Amino acid sequence: MLVLLPPSETKAAGGDGAPLGLTRMSHPELNGTRHELVDALSTLATDVPKSLDVLGLSERQVEEVQRNAQLWSAPTRPALERYTGVLYDALDVGSLEPAERKQADARLAVASALFGLVRGTDSIPAYRLSGGGSLPGFGTLRSVWRPVLEPALAEADDLVVDLRSGAYAALAKVPGAVSVRVLSEDASGKRKVVSHHNKSHKGRLARALASAPEEPASVEDVLDVAADAGLDVEREADRALCVVVR
Repeated sequence: MLVLLPPSETKAAGGDGAPLGLTRMSHPELNGTRHELVDALSTLATDVPKSLDVLGLSERQVEEVQRNAQLWSAPTRPALERYTGVLYDALDVGSLEPAERKQADARLAVASALFGLVRGTDSIPAYRLSGGGSLPGFGTLRSVWRPVLEPALAEADDLVVDLRSGAYAALAKVPGAVSVRVLSEDASGKRKVVSHHNKSHKGRLARALASAPEEPASVEDVLDVAADAGLDVEREADRALCVVVR
């Protein structure tokens, strides 16, 4: 099973890992594009005003540009520990037992505007780059990643559960993946799309799938694991699920 997670704009600082080494990362077929984008982003960081404009940041976020300037030299952290925020708080990999963490590293992958796809064991520096953006000389990141990332994801012949947000789902389509959305239901039974808590419930589902003793191999297995975790998940279509928040 492969669970695709969205990244987060916020990243944990620092780390105790060696500087970025692309040859040590999973999916080596992505390394050519990774190298080009890391070079481009770190070079862009030498022009702070332009970086702020391209990345859609304010002057108060200049520290994000400084992080980009040090992509090749900064210390790294495992990807599942680098990303922070609501989804990753709910995932809470730090509280997993060693066996469960090993499963999480194998079953979870994070969509990344800079690296394309990172596994739990991939060590990465803090960076700032959004999936819906673009870089000078490259155009949109969707146009950069789709030709190389879609073939890489097409090789996943097991169950794929796609929890990515729109901008990151646009980087590469995954035919046959199980999509998941989160809806709230009021007392009258009316449902609407959840915004903020969407991330929290996806994080809880990712944790349940990562820590399940038996690796889920079907949509039915995903439903069973979710139910065991106290999540109300319904099947909307053959490959579409809905987490219902009441």
